[in-house]
Amino acid sequence: MQESFRWFGPGDLVTLPDIVQAGATGVVTALHDVAYGEVWMPEAIAERCRLIDAGSAGLLAWNVAESLPVHERIKLGDGDLEPLFENYRISMRNLAAAGVTTICYNFMPLLDWIRTDLAVVLPGGGRTVRFAIEKHAAFDCFMLQRPGAEADYSDDVLTRARAWHDASTEADRDRLLSSIMAGLPGAYERYSVERLRPLIARFGAVEPGQLRTNLVRFLDAVCPTAEACGISLAIHPDDPPRPVFGLPRVVSTEADFADIFERVPSPANGLTLCSGSLGSSPDNDVVAIARRFAGRIHFAHLRNVAKEPDGSFQEAAHLGGDTDMVAVTAALLDAEAKRLATGGRAIPMRPDHGHELLGDIGRPFHPGYSMIGRLKGLAELRGVAAALSWRDGQHGQG
Repeated sequence: MQESFRWFGPGDLVTLPDIVQAGATGVVTALHDVAYGEVWMPEAIAERCRLIDAGSAGLLAWNVAESLPVHERIKLGDGDLEPLFENYRISMRNLAAAGVTTICYNFMPLLDWIRTDLAVVLPGGGRTVRFAIEKHAAFDCFMLQRPGAEADYSDDVLTRARAWHDASTEADRDRLLSSIMAGLPGAYERYSVERLRPLIARFGAVEPGQLRTNLVRFLDAVCPTAEACGISLAIHPDDPPRPVFGLPRVVSTEADFADIFERVPSPANGLTLCSGSLGSSPDNDVVAIARRFAGRIHFAHLRNVAKEPDGSFQEAAHLGGDTDMVAVTAALLDAEAKRLATGGRAIPMRPDHGHELLGDIGRPFHPGYSMIGRLKGLAELRGVAAALSWRDGQHGQG
């Protein structure tokens, strides 16, 4: 796999020399300052490529655009969408012309990944991010005050949510809002509770079936261009893979992927195998998903989570948690070997959501994107891949 590292651009505390020292060869980045729905211009793409080349002494290349965002009107199916589709097609052509041929995107309405805590202290002193179901419910039921929200939670969760909210200070509630908003990448707009209410109400009126239809409409509009210019589109799973705040989700399960690929069979239509997003649901077998859709995996996010019976989870070490990362890596290597044998491309992979460790603790990184935790994760994943490759090579000689 092509070892890669996410970089949020010139303002990122993680530098390009840091990424070189980690041993990666690919940079996963985006033009976060470009508004949703606007064209990524050739000059801006070329400048980002120039920065990466100059900042890494030519040792790194921009290999994945994460994300070329899908405008919210497309998810809503709102109005004349052809201008937005055309802008997306132009941006794809511009990226392909610069050699960036993998695009990660998501179809999560309004909010990207959601966590309730960004600095949970681990037993050894490191820090991690967490999704606590009672805080999520407290925000939904008592801060957002979404009509009917209580029906989405068990009595036990609601009791704990009420207790947390009643005991919370204004600073606690502000911190919870900030944590929930932190999943929006780069410089994208953050929302207040007051601003969030009408937006959630608007998206909450969209049925899951309609959201899926809107996704298919988007893919039908852009996949022919992707095929023509050699772009691989890699949809990211919902994170967490369940409805949140009444918002519909349609990229959460193995059945969801099967339906998306059946309805849009274009080879450009693929997935980002995010082992952490998928693994946070007890209903998902990440290894089985990787094996079933091996030919559709265009990109991989490798991380792990530890789940709890009530639906809470937190980011674990890359080789810890509930998902068998050795088996996931083996599935990816098998998929890659088959495509390389027929002239296909290697699978870009990046370590996702590392812990805050050592000198990174408390520094203002993007949540989940400290340097040392991801460096540790990449080293561990590299070791797993090397061991599997050696084993398979020895087996072949036997």
